[in-house]
Amino acid sequence: QVTLAESGGGLAQVGGSLRVSCAVSGGTFSYGMGWFRRATGKEREFVAAIDWRGTNTLYADSVKGRFIISKENRVNTVDLQMNSLQPEDTAVYYCAATETVTTLKTRVHDYHYWGQGTQVFVSS
Repeated sequence: QVTLAESGGGLAQVGGSLRVSCAVSGGTFSYGMGWFRRATGKEREFVAAIDWRGTNTLYADSVKGRFIISKENRVNTVDLQMNSLQPEDTAVYYCAATETVTTLKTRVHDYHYWGQGTQVFVSS
């Protein structure tokens, strides 16, 4: 049984920073990992992905240059450092894992395991 548990998030001011983390338990942790988000009234959207080694990354255009995804295999965690936050970054952020490790994935249905989500609110 693979479980993902997000932590961090909370409230930030415009231009500020927040860090969300995802702890993975069960399984082998040889997964491709991703972060998605869902704003109120919108569909869940891709934010960032990292391969199972933690060496290759991919970002949505909306966060490129501001967010950084990282993976620490020794402690089975995946982090998303969010900088220069904007009100449009307000959303519930979800951690996800995929058993497909050959390519980085950006679609919701390519991921097999999901966390419960953590709220990020950016105040202007």
